Amino acid sequence: MPILQKIAYALLTLFGVVTVIFFLFTILPGDPAQMMLGQNQSQEQINNINAKYGFDESLGKQYLLYLNDLSPISLHSTNVSDFTSLESGKYSAQSLFCTASFCVALKFPHLRESFQKNGKTVNSVISETLPNTALLAISAISIALVIGIFLGIISAIYKDGFLDNSIQVLSTLGMSVPSFFSAILFAWFFAFVLQEYTHLNMSGNLYELDDYGEQNQLVLKNLILPAVVLGIRPLAVVTQLMRNALLDILHQDYIRTAKAKGLTNYQIIKNHALKNALNPVITAISGWFASMLAGAVFVEYIFGWNGLGKEIVDALNALDLPIIMGAVLVIAFLFICINIVVDLIHAYLDPKLKLN
Repeated sequence: MPILQKIAYALLTLFGVVTVIFFLFTILPGDPAQMMLGQNQSQEQINNINAKYGFDESLGKQYLLYLNDLSPISLHSTNVSDFTSLESGKYSAQSLFCTASFCVALKFPHLRESFQKNGKTVNSVISETLPNTALLAISAISIALVIGIFLGIISAIYKDGFLDNSIQVLSTLGMSVPSFFSAILFAWFFAFVLQEYTHLNMSGNLYELDDYGEQNQLVLKNLILPAVVLGIRPLAVVTQLMRNALLDILHQDYIRTAKAKGLTNYQIIKNHALKNALNPVITAISGWFASMLAGAVFVEYIFGWNGLGKEIVDALNALDLPIIMGAVLVIAFLFICINIVVDLIHAYLDPKLKLN
């Protein structure tokens, strides 16, 4: 089946990403044990860390061990003193069956432990920050879709008029301005100059500390500025694509037939043109959504939004390689999944298309 072929290709792509990421970060200069221990360490401590995490093994074996950590079905030593043992505390897994020397277990992919967060697992770090980035990306995409489709329709209806020309200028400007510059500009103007009227903050998280020092106070207004800034460029792209696709469809023969029947522009666009015009928009927005999970880095950092992008910047500054590697793998996995979902949406919007 075509969908199974796409899943197989996706798994091969993900395997290639894993391989590239492992060797890219493994050959970087620096001792992982020293990164974990900091400046004050003894050789005995370094040796213990290397033995505990397998850093003293050959490069090929380290690669196989990394694949074993990531695989949902993995092999583990029955020797309790081995760092690949299920009893070592490294894994939380369900044993399927065991022999005298190894066990086969079912587990959630293990992205290893952070070098700088006192042994905190990368899985837990990503699970804490990814939902915030996903919320930010979904909010930005929603803004881009709603406003972009509306502006694209208006621009197509009033082609070459004042509204069309104004929308084209604004969309071109939106595509040209980098997100980090927009973030600084919006933070300064709306959260500093106009703060008395907007009551927006220049930085802040979805949850903030209350009067008792507990992080449980929901502050949705902190989402507004980063979501708007992150949505500017995809909004401009959606506007342009919607306008061009709609103009092409409005010149089709079946549209002329609909006009001859006396249908209004609203009826023609709603019942005949809009669904077909959404195909290029869906294609573009899927790529934007996946890239937002990585491209939100500067926006999150400027606005102090506690998401995966900000975590990547902090990890880069601290040379926390497991977090960087884990974040890149998660983003690649989500990108692949989104592409498969988009293919399914295409098949629904246009049944003539086949997943091949």
